[in-house]
Amino acid sequence: MSERRPAPTVGQVVLGKRLQELREAAGLRREEAAQVLRVAPATVRRMETAEVALKIPYVQVLLETYGVPADEAAVFVELAEEANRPGWWQRYHDVLPDWFSLFVSLEGAAKMMRSYEPHFVPGLLQTEDYARAVLESGTVGQTTPEAIERHVSLRLERQRLLDRPDAPHLWVIMDETVLLRPVSMRSEVMRGQLDKLLEYAERQRVTLQVAEFASGPHPGTYAPFSLFRFAEPELPDMVVTEYLTGALYLDSRAEVSAHLEVLDHLTTHAASAQRTRKILRECREGF
Repeated sequence: MSERRPAPTVGQVVLGKRLQELREAAGLRREEAAQVLRVAPATVRRMETAEVALKIPYVQVLLETYGVPADEAAVFVELAEEANRPGWWQRYHDVLPDWFSLFVSLEGAAKMMRSYEPHFVPGLLQTEDYARAVLESGTVGQTTPEAIERHVSLRLERQRLLDRPDAPHLWVIMDETVLLRPVSMRSEVMRGQLDKLLEYAERQRVTLQVAEFASGPHPGTYAPFSLFRFAEPELPDMVVTEYLTGALYLDSRAEVSAHLEVLDHLTTHAASAQRTRKILRECREGF
């Protein structure tokens, strides 16, 4: 049995899209590119869609076929070699689903993340105790003590990106339910979590808003989702929406625009960042 291939890195997604653009600009169909490589057309498609790693010899031949200048091709190959290196999160492959590996890769590459969360505090903002309580409830389908501790460790490792000098801007809109849903019988778990949210709310590159019950229904109530924006011009905005056993990765202009419109609507109607801090303090006093 072949070893499971790790989920693609953002670099592989970016370069795969770029390979497709170069092929189309050269006026070649996938079948024609495949003939040059002497492989099946599916191999070219899988490279372009980041379903497989970027095979460097194939990349070099394709770049030459597409008429890419030697200096640009050399840079592309260097980027491809870098993109093929596994991310730090691959250490958690034993508990990390394939669909979520790409999510973690997107987090590390984004310059801005905007998200709506109707159920729980987002993973990047969770305390260790809160994360453990959520995971013990069976939300990830693995409730053995060992698996839970691995997931908690992964979640805390992900949070390191918010402490980087080039940390992305994290903009989260949480439903008021998030603050009222008990995740543990121990009240100190929620007190600690609210303290952490108040701490993050003071950071320059973190924006927190609460969608209050009093503001009524809104178009974001269907499911949690996140929108990622990148510094690389080659990579368009991407939306990730989760469901019970996986996630959808959306990058079409129409789908991204629809989710961006919902986020803009929520931003206008949710409590301001200043009022959100007041709401968090009031909730904290209640615990």
